[in-house]
Amino acid sequence: MGNTISLKSSEEIKIMFEANQIVAGTLKMLQDKIKVGVNTLQLDELAEEYCRKAKAKPAFKGYRGFPGSLCVSLNEQVVHGIPSKKTVLKDGDILSIDFGVNYKGYFGDSAITVPIGIINPKIEKLLSVTSESLDLGIEQMIAGNRVSDVSLAIQNHVESNGFFVVKQFVGHGIGKQLHEAPEVPNYKRSGSSPRLMPGMVLAIEPMVNVGTSDVRVLKDGWTVITVDKKASAHFEHSVLVTEDEPIVLSSRTVN
Repeated sequence: MGNTISLKSSEEIKIMFEANQIVAGTLKMLQDKIKVGVNTLQLDELAEEYCRKAKAKPAFKGYRGFPGSLCVSLNEQVVHGIPSKKTVLKDGDILSIDFGVNYKGYFGDSAITVPIGIINPKIEKLLSVTSESLDLGIEQMIAGNRVSDVSLAIQNHVESNGFFVVKQFVGHGIGKQLHEAPEVPNYKRSGSSPRLMPGMVLAIEPMVNVGTSDVRVLKDGWTVITVDKKASAHFEHSVLVTEDEPIVLSSRTVN
């Protein structure tokens, strides 16, 4: 990730909207397939098929050697879980799905966490608070604000509800590269942060844990888990800064 923040032209924004709508369509399709007894490799295959039909490429497959099209992270897994036939969903699980595409040379990226069957009320609250923190972060994406305003809105909501933001992994700019400047932490760092300008597109992605901020990477070199093995949730949108309100390019409610 370089340090130069790119501002997108109206033509680039149009392509990025199309890319992100392919991501949104994939996630909507997968939500209906996430059921008890399904394995995460099946979900991965469905996602790849959907996006290739839309003339897009899965962004994560082969990225730094990652083997899947989806990042599928179950329960205490935070991010970067690898799809597997052995990972079979059961009642009470939660599954975070992160998906990106490369479409006409531009990237789209979004994530959701889905409950399977009946989940523990505390975990239900975790999902609500994480999703709400994303919305509150997006509300701060007004030209003239700073990245730290987004970070602080997320952190305040998460911590006031008794949960913990992950600090080792952050949101990011997105465009011709999957990860561009600036970094978008889910907590306020000391010092000044970049000012938001029209044309910036940022992937805002709170990762929120029940019991601790601390995470570690498993021996597979990818899967990140909470050190206390308690649950984690992850929601993400790719969002455009404009002269007015922010525009969620990866919105799943666009007709």
